[in-house]
Amino acid sequence: MQLHSRLVHADTNGRVVEVTAREEERLLGSALGEAAGAEEAEERAISRLLQRLNPPVSPLPAPPPPSRPVRPAAGELADAGASTAAPPETPVPAKAVPAAPAVLSAAEREPATAAPAAQATAAPAAQATAAPAAPVTPTPGEPPADPDDWSAELAQIELQLRRIGWGRDGESSYLLRAFGHPSRGRLTTYADLIAYLRALEGLAAGADPSDAPIPLRRRDLLAQSQQLLEQLGWGNDQGRRFLEEHLGAASRQQLNDNQLLQFNMLLESELIASVPSG
Repeated sequence: MQLHSRLVHADTNGRVVEVTAREEERLLGSALGEAAGAEEAEERAISRLLQRLNPPVSPLPAPPPPSRPVRPAAGELADAGASTAAPPETPVPAKAVPAAPAVLSAAEREPATAAPAAQATAAPAAQATAAPAAPVTPTPGEPPADPDDWSAELAQIELQLRRIGWGRDGESSYLLRAFGHPSRGRLTTYADLIAYLRALEGLAAGADPSDAPIPLRRRDLLAQSQQLLEQLGWGNDQGRRFLEEHLGAASRQQLNDNQLLQFNMLLESELIASVPSG
């Protein structure tokens, strides 16, 4: 098994390293690690990955021997002048167990909530017409639509390149590592453009483009979270409930890149916890 490490994020708060395990050409799995330093983050990622690939095995406890009722021997009954046939056992009355409190289903609880629902339907007509028929996704945190004009962002990228001291060759080398192509003109999505700008803003002057941290790519984070959800066997409803509980969002599209990275790490923790220990 071969392990491959990649620094996927770096800022003033810490580093995030992704470790991938391969057996020849077959991908065995990957994991993320976060820490103040890259080396510690790599160790955490390796530990999480090995924990997923090689879960600890604990021995199963031996089942207790089955208990059998002890009956008097036939000779003892004969000595006492009784019949050699064993007398029928008198059933012991079971103790009365208090009934557990009934758990009402959603349908049974419906009458209790009927009054608020009726009040909601009596809202003003203007509010009723404004609500669409489909479920409404909460708007707070929803990412804004991509702008048509990217000139301000491109100007900021030029300023950052001058500050760092990269020419055309330095930028091309970095873009090839980060996006798979050496030209800024091939950044066709606004999300990639912003990721590139944010990465440049976090680099120090004189940084080496051959080992500078590459930016988070939203499409990769989304693909990774989808893969983790499938490995957990979670459907859309369960994944949405987990997202609402931990990050207060109804959709992954409402998360920024750092929150999406955090969501993936939470899913990895759930995946590790779901692996049986024996």
